[in-house]
Amino acid sequence: MTTTHTDIAIIGSGPAGFTAALYASRANLGVIIFEGLQPGGQLTITTEVENYPGFEHGIQGPELMDVMRKQAHRFGATSRYELVTSVDTTVRPFVLKNERGDVTTADAVIIATGASAKLLDVPGEKDYMGFGVSACATCDGFFFRNLHVYVIGGGDTAMEEANYLTRFAEKVTIVHRREEFRASKIMVDRVKANPKIDFLLNSVVSEFVGTTVGSAKKLTHLRIRDTVTNEEREVAADGAFVAIGHQPNTALFAGVVDMDETGYIVTQGKSSRTNVDGLFACGDAQDSIYRQAITAAGSGCMAAIDAERWLEEQRAHA
Repeated sequence: MTTTHTDIAIIGSGPAGFTAALYASRANLGVIIFEGLQPGGQLTITTEVENYPGFEHGIQGPELMDVMRKQAHRFGATSRYELVTSVDTTVRPFVLKNERGDVTTADAVIIATGASAKLLDVPGEKDYMGFGVSACATCDGFFFRNLHVYVIGGGDTAMEEANYLTRFAEKVTIVHRREEFRASKIMVDRVKANPKIDFLLNSVVSEFVGTTVGSAKKLTHLRIRDTVTNEEREVAADGAFVAIGHQPNTALFAGVVDMDETGYIVTQGKSSRTNVDGLFACGDAQDSIYRQAITAAGSGCMAAIDAERWLEEQRAHA
């Protein structure tokens, strides 16, 4: 078992974590980034990213994360490809342990653990994620101009995604397991009034089907099961958006920091401060509304500045 100390420990990578690391390390603070089980975050399973400023012709998600990582490393931040399994916030400095029991102490901690899209967990879903299957219409809708896409879900998220996709797609079909929707009535009415949207009710997607030629993949069909008759059939699909919600990756801090009813960390006012002094949160772990790479990066900047100022205050009164 080893013990290491740092000024700031950042739990999680992705745009929020890497931006926080960049700002904190440029402030001459010691920074360790715990990159966890998915180094680089959700963008590492995304293909083309065209809506991140500074890349006129777009950039691949994994490449963008690698550039951000290297930029933070340039100023002295260190990445550890480890999973933080516990954080003791009752002592100062904070005590973090990884899966091997190694200890890191930190004067301040920034939570950048992100959120994960809830998925159907059916065959083909992960295989074609980023190759016709998506969990973010705002991120990927542009790529489906004049095509027929499907939205899977029955809540407000699904209704919002379907409406948004009609800006690009020629046709949007909502697939839902029941006839009734969990979505609010106003959202359902808005979708029903949109001539580009139709419905496939009492239906679930049992498989995502496509072609793979070498390293090139492409979704081509959905296998649909009727929940009443149990019969299955295939429908042609240019794209499919899984819209059954997101789950913030915040279980590590359950009962420690204030969260809303769905597990997103509540930050104070316009800051990144949590209810625990010295513990800050940024990115999708505390953002249930926008969930974009650029907003995550912006909140990572905020968290680093908040943490830097807090450390200055603590050390001035030490």
